[in-house]
Amino acid sequence: KTDAGLYTCDIGTDVAKSKVSVQEKPTEVTKQLEDKTSPAGQDISLSCELSKADVNIRWYKDGKGIRKSQKYDLQQEGTRATLTIRDATVKDS
Repeated sequence: KTDAGLYTCDIGTDVAKSKVSVQEKPTEVTKQLEDKTSPAGQDISLSCELSKADVNIRWYKDGKGIRKSQKYDLQQEGTRATLTIRDATVKDS
């Protein structure tokens, strides 16, 4: 059910009208990523929390897009988005 529409106030001899539109609030990051330090060879997980679930998330490293692969695991459950870097090396810094 939507609240948008044309509302009227009718007093019989006159009518007042108002058009109402409701805009969805933009999605926001509610919990930021945290800096991580890890020994080489371990998995590193980064996660952030969003104000809405089921948002299209894109991960980047130094401006280049990251895709799900043997190296990277991308998960999204509800409002939490998680990137796991498998078998981290110095090059992943």
